[in-house]
Amino acid sequence: MDKQELGAFLRSRRERLRPADVGLPSGPRRRTPGLRREEAAVLAHISTEYYVRLEQGRAPRPSGEVLAGIAGALRLTEAETAHLHVLAGTVPVQEPAPLREVRPSVLALLERLPLTAGFVLSATFEVLAWNDLAAALMEDFGALAPAERNLARRAFLRPEDTEDTEDTEGPLYGISDATAFRHDVVTELRNALARYPKHPEVTALIEELRAGSADFARLWQRHDVRAAHVLTKTFRHPVAGDITVDCDVLGLDESGQRLVLYSAPQGSPSAEALAFLGVLGAEAGRSR
Repeated sequence: MDKQELGAFLRSRRERLRPADVGLPSGPRRRTPGLRREEAAVLAHISTEYYVRLEQGRAPRPSGEVLAGIAGALRLTEAETAHLHVLAGTVPVQEPAPLREVRPSVLALLERLPLTAGFVLSATFEVLAWNDLAAALMEDFGALAPAERNLARRAFLRPEDTEDTEDTEGPLYGISDATAFRHDVVTELRNALARYPKHPEVTALIEELRAGSADFARLWQRHDVRAAHVLTKTFRHPVAGDITVDCDVLGLDESGQRLVLYSAPQGSPSAEALAFLGVLGAEAGRSR
């Protein structure tokens, strides 16, 4: 346990937060930036005295449960939470398994998004839910078995004749950022392994990819934990042609799931192409 570094890290994360970030009123003028120590302690469900001692480097090693409370109180990212546990010399409290059930409110949201292709990914890149426009832009996921809806497998376990060529209408739907997407798959699976180190769904998939793809094995050995976020990408669609979309990826609470949204600026050719695909998707849905 590195008490001094732990204290400095906690202080830096606390001072970057505003009361509004955690649902607290700003109140009177504050003499120091960020949350007060007593506010962080309340949010973490620990005593103010103990939290102060942690920041001052005078406290004994905190438990995994205490660190989980602090990570939630300070709105730490997964990478920051992992770093917190390294400084404290503890192992993060793990969830038993990646969640596969999508909240009903998220399912309803997918259907209400106009001209936006949306789908939900599990922590292991299985497409769990999608709307008609996502199916029209990419493929009809409902016609596939769950294992075939896994985008990590699609990214790396490709036929040998496409291994060194750009995808067109192949496994990655002709996307322009295939290389960046594969890097993202590796970093997210490494995060999933840190979160669910013994769950067979995670470990078996990683071993399958390492054994079946030299590209995955090479990237895995780099031990990267974060990929650059892709803001736009272009799909080469066999019917609608090239469609350039804005990409937004939203984490869904602590489930490990991500909501992926593809949209295009209003009035753009790509927006018109998405509208065309939306009509195709609606007609396909009525025919099923």
